[in-house]
Amino acid sequence: MLTLDELIELRDKLINNEIGIELAKEQCWKDFKEGQRSWHTKDWKERRIKFIKEKCQICSSTETLTIQHLSHPKKYNEYLREITRTYTNHYIDNNSEIDKSVFRNHVLNNYEYVAIPLCPNCMNKNPNERVRKIPKYRCSDCKHEFEEANYRSAIELISIFFEDKDAYEVRDKCFVSKDKWRNQHNISNIKYWFQRDIAKNNDAESIEKNAFILYLNDNIKYLSFENTITACRKCASNYDLYRMELCPKCKEYYKGIQYPTCIQCLPKEKRKAVEEQIEFGKQWRDKEKKLGID
Repeated sequence: MLTLDELIELRDKLINNEIGIELAKEQCWKDFKEGQRSWHTKDWKERRIKFIKEKCQICSSTETLTIQHLSHPKKYNEYLREITRTYTNHYIDNNSEIDKSVFRNHVLNNYEYVAIPLCPNCMNKNPNERVRKIPKYRCSDCKHEFEEANYRSAIELISIFFEDKDAYEVRDKCFVSKDKWRNQHNISNIKYWFQRDIAKNNDAESIEKNAFILYLNDNIKYLSFENTITACRKCASNYDLYRMELCPKCKEYYKGIQYPTCIQCLPKEKRKAVEEQIEFGKQWRDKEKKLGID
């Protein structure tokens, strides 16, 4: 695992084009071991001594103090998705028109088409299919009864989409991807992923490089103890496990970080209402548990 200074040096080399993205990733992760944590390293421990305060900055306790991060690094793949999305949106904004024949071939080659049944009288989608009565179908809109439904071809739907991308006819997810995921898409979804693939292929190296720089910056921020405080074990675990912190008003009870005070410090009527909600939630969870649906 690289030290803080080594990560900074690696990032600067990547930014200044002194090293390629693949080699940068290799150097960053070459010594990584499953279960290894940064706070186990000598580099962390040496810098921790200089940073940590004499008491908890939340409750003033002096027992079992630790460095508490208020934010944590994202994974590289999260940044990769974000940057890919940014490049894709930029490509779409500047290339809104796509070749109809190329797109049609892409759809037909990569997706299976499951046609939606239509009423032959009014062309309403998904007429009611009857099991016992005949004719087999009855349209819920025009009440027409019929034995054979109409179907649009995939090529017809693609043509409608190019005339009006918001048309009623093209909203159904009637295309199933031929990959292992077997995801369902409508034509608008397919167009987005089609353009996304083009954007990725056009700027693959830039996307990976920018994402990796953000990843390195995030880890450098974490290792340098930026956005951290000194906390006792109790305050640290409440924050990490339950997203709770000590109430700034009473300094006695813990509260969710999204709330200004703990329940005990709320006005009487508001506190009563919150306690009733909590009790109702407990009773409901107990009920689900007894029914075996928890």
